[in-house]
Amino acid sequence: MVFHRRRTLPRYLLLSAMLALLFFLSSFWLPQGGVGDCGSVWQPCLSFQRQQPEAAPEGWAEPEGWAEPDGAPPLLQECPGQSFQARRLLQYLKSSLADADDVLLESYLQSWDQLLNFMESLGTMVGFFSQKVKEKIVLIRELSVKHSEEAHGKRGPPDNSGLQTPESFGLKTGAYRSVRSMVEAELKAGVVDFSRRTDSGCRTLLRLHRSLLWLKLMLEGLAEGPDADGRYKTPGELSRDAYKVALAPHHPWLLRQAAEFVFLALPDRRYFLQLVCVQNQREAAPVLRVIIRALTLVHTQTQRILAEHDMLELP
Repeated sequence: MVFHRRRTLPRYLLLSAMLALLFFLSSFWLPQGGVGDCGSVWQPCLSFQRQQPEAAPEGWAEPEGWAEPDGAPPLLQECPGQSFQARRLLQYLKSSLADADDVLLESYLQSWDQLLNFMESLGTMVGFFSQKVKEKIVLIRELSVKHSEEAHGKRGPPDNSGLQTPESFGLKTGAYRSVRSMVEAELKAGVVDFSRRTDSGCRTLLRLHRSLLWLKLMLEGLAEGPDADGRYKTPGELSRDAYKVALAPHHPWLLRQAAEFVFLALPDRRYFLQLVCVQNQREAAPVLRVIIRALTLVHTQTQRILAEHDMLELP
């Protein structure tokens, strides 16, 4: 009996320590918003005070050629009262592929603004992931600002939100206009190190690239039907499965264990369906397939560019 207690006590202590670490990290990585925006740390919310849905750009229409394989138009709608808009995400993803064989960084990062809204809508526990993603988005924009200032000797108006991309960020032209131009410029400047960690745009983009795969795989799971027993996997199970493929191989053991608690805190499948303005799985499948296709195209293009320069394993 004493021996059994000696074996189990360290396990309980380890579990307690991991939980404490998770809540400690989450306390620094919570989404920035008012107390009234959401419920408790376990309760997600659909709306955010700090960012209202934007109107679609004037003259914008549903992305041509991004419909379902049978030719039916995507069933994407503006969802009132929430920050994440699937229709807007699709618009930015398509815009990021406007140049053949490249990915435009401004639209790519705007896509991530929407994906951050999606992640933060799942509750403050997901801040464990979303805050680190946000830091990477901000870093690439800061690098673009710095390069633009050095190239033109002027500074645009300040923007401390880290959201959206004003022209002053320099992403419309110059070295950070696209993934290819950024890779070539940073290689030429010698800021990419293949043996140690640096805060280069290329390394930062690689981390976003892996997170994009995680979200894509999770959405693919949500689009799937039930198993042989008629059971749908929960969003927590789908997120865990996607994490094991996309992110876990690149994370230390402690972070992998802490991530398990985040998956336990995810809301149910019905809540995820509400985020894309559908009521049931039948309505969700075609909507999710359109989003997944767009994510796949962007991910594949980015993967190709990084692979060409042996950047898929930057430390």
